[in-house]
Formats: sequence, structure tokens, C-alpha cells
Amino acid sequence: MTGWRIRDYHADDVDGILRLWEQMLAVNADPVYGLSDVLASCAKDHAVVAVVGDEVVGAAIGRAAHAQGWVVFLATAAHVNGTSIGSSMLAALESRMAAVGISKLSALMPAAAQARVGAFLQQGFALKQDLHYFERHIPVQREELKILAELGGRVLPRGLWDGVGGMNAEKDLLERRVVMPLAQSELADRFGVVPPRAIVLFGPPGTGKTTFAKAIASRLEWSFVEVFPSRLASHPGGLAGALRESFTRISELEHAVVFIDEVEEIASHRQGEPPSPTQGVTNELLKIIPAFREQPGRLLVCATNFIRALDAAFLRHGRFDYVIPIGLPDEQARWAIWERYIPDAAVDIDVRLLVEMTEGFSPADIEYAARKASQSALENAVSSGAEDPEGPFIEDYVAAISATRATVSAEVAKEFREDIETVGRL
Repeated sequence: MTGWRIRDYHADDVDGILRLWEQMLAVNADPVYGLSDVLASCAKDHAVVAVVGDEVVGAAIGRAAHAQGWVVFLATAAHVNGTSIGSSMLAALESRMAAVGISKLSALMPAAAQARVGAFLQQGFALKQDLHYFERHIPVQREELKILAELGGRVLPRGLWDGVGGMNAEKDLLERRVVMPLAQSELADRFGVVPPRAIVLFGPPGTGKTTFAKAIASRLEWSFVEVFPSRLASHPGGLAGALRESFTRISELEHAVVFIDEVEEIASHRQGEPPSPTQGVTNELLKIIPAFREQPGRLLVCATNFIRALDAAFLRHGRFDYVIPIGLPDEQARWAIWERYIPDAAVDIDVRLLVEMTEGFSPADIEYAARKASQSALENAVSSGAEDPEGPFIEDYVAAISATRATVSAEVAKEFREDIETVGRL
């Protein structure tokens, strides 16, 4: 079943809750909480429902006791994908309960409730032995949410890491060098591995550097804060002062991935007399990074399209653990990217042809061509007047690719390969 959505519980949803309750009893799942507890929590605690049209097909209900939250009811209708909807409802419930300050979300489920186990595991809960006891530590606490809002940061949804299609070589490298030591810091310490504190991602425009930075934050379940130099320029203390103040606020977060895109804007080669304002900002950033590195639970990710423009002192050992190239997608990666953007309704699409035609395209180029093909197919379908039009067709994609100019020129691609050899640090 498709077309379901999740929303907050309304008082007139009680009949739907009762139907789900009766269905649960019918499969011999003896609930831990009674019906009166469930209905009381619907009214005064936290509850979300999944609906298709006006039909309630799922519900997740929780209550908070100081810093501890409990899932008192999780159920989906028999005719829907229980794991998928259940996981989404748990994510929505967690989001609402995190705002009241819980640090742990737990659940007790009867042993017969096997159908709901997958939803908890997919949402990051840990299964305890003997009882189906689930608990999950909320990655960002209430007191941090205000700081995040002030910084323009956010908690990214789970699953972005798995959603990165293709780019397997880059993804594997980031998993081993960056994510693994940070996610398993105690084990890393036992093996004498120092988790990275700062990395640089470099490569041509549109190759997915921002996507990887967000995916790392999602994978670690850390707050994501993007620092925009252009937005800081109007600060009364100037860009250098604004940068210093931002990192001071970031230090109040327990865990954070801090992302600076187009870092060459504030870390370019220092030259000229007298020093320019940009040189002052570069000096400030060079002082900030060592202090940032002393704080556990943080990762600075800087991205640049023009690594040759960066100041030599910026990239030296001791400031950045890794300088990682993010290049154009190979054949396997292009295949995965095309499959992501070709809709199910497309007719007889030769993906191999599209992969061959888009050699030298960045992920952003492929997305643009795919969107262009879909838009063209939609316009043709509407203008045809057909009652049940088909498409998109392979011709739509071929035409879109032919009309798309690759962002990365042969010269830029050549320079990137040279940069891998001269400045890459893996």
C-alpha cells in the first residue's frame, strides 16, 4: 500500500486506535499496557498516527517520565507494510518527545509481537535479551535544540548514508577512515586509533561533497551545522569575529559535524601587503581548528572545488587528518544514480545506454538530465490528451542528456587527478 502519511493524533482517531487494538489481540499479542493506559496517553501524552486517506492504518503512542520516554503502543494494520510505517511512526514520535527533554526512549513488547520488532531495529533501537525490551538514546537533547536553532543547524534524518547511491569507493573510504573510528570510539581507543577531528573533501563541482558531509552526520546521528561565510560577513565583529563566535557556540553541543562548503573563500592563499581582510579570516580559522580538535565528539568537514586555492598552512598535518578526493562517478555509481531518478512508470529504459552516454557527468548533471527528461515526458503526456498516458520513454532521456552540458571539463578533470597525487591524504 502506498500513499500513507503520518500526522499527530486527533481525538476522532480513537475508533482507529480501537480497531488496531482489537487486531493486536486477535493475533494473541498480549499487550504490556492496557487499553485505558493507551487511550489516556493518546489524550495527554504523545501520539502519532499513519493514515491512508481518512483510514488510520497505524499508531505510535508514548509517554515521558522525566528524561525517560516509553513507547506504550505501536501497531499497524495487517494490510500495510508494518516495518516501513512502524519505523517512520517511531521516528515521528521520537522527534516530538525529544522536544520535552527525554534522553532515552524505550519499549517493552510481548514476545508474540514479532511483527513489530523490525520497526524498532530499523529505527536504531537495541534489542535486550529475555524480554523484547528496546531502548534508544536520543542523540540531541532539549537544551541543545535551542543552540542548534540559533546556529541554523539541524538533526538530519536517519538513513542518508544508506541513501548515497554508487560512489562505493569514496563511501567505503569514508566509512573506514572517518565513520568507524567515531562511531566506535571506545574500540578505536583500544586499538590505538585516534578518531579524526577534521577532514577536507575536494573535487570538481557537483560531485556530492555536501551529500557526503550530511550522510556522515546522519550515520553518526550527530547534529549537523553548516557554517556559511557569506552569512557571517554582516556580523558587527566582522567575519573573523563571527567565525570565532560560531565555533564557541558549537563547542556547547555534545556531538556535531560542522560543515564549511567552498572553504577557499575564507582559507585562500595569504599574500600581499598590508594584510587583506581575507587574510585575517584565514588566520582566525587557522587558530580555531587546533582548539576544535581538542574537543571530542566533533568533526569538521571542509569542502572545496578549488583545492589549489587553499593556503598551504591550512592543509598541513596536524590540522586535517585526511584530505579526501570526491571525483566523478564511475560506471557503477552512474548506474545507481540513474536508477534512483528513473520513475517506476518509465517504459523500457536501457539504463546501460544512459550510463554510457553520461560518462564524465557529475551526480548533479545526471540528476538535472533525469529531471529534464521527466518534465519533458509530463508535458508530452498532458498535450497528447491520452486518457492513460505512458512514459517517460528512452527518447526523453536521450534528448535530455544530449541537451545537458557536463559541469566538469576535461581540463578540470585532469587537474583533479593531479591534485589527488599532490595533496590527497588518505
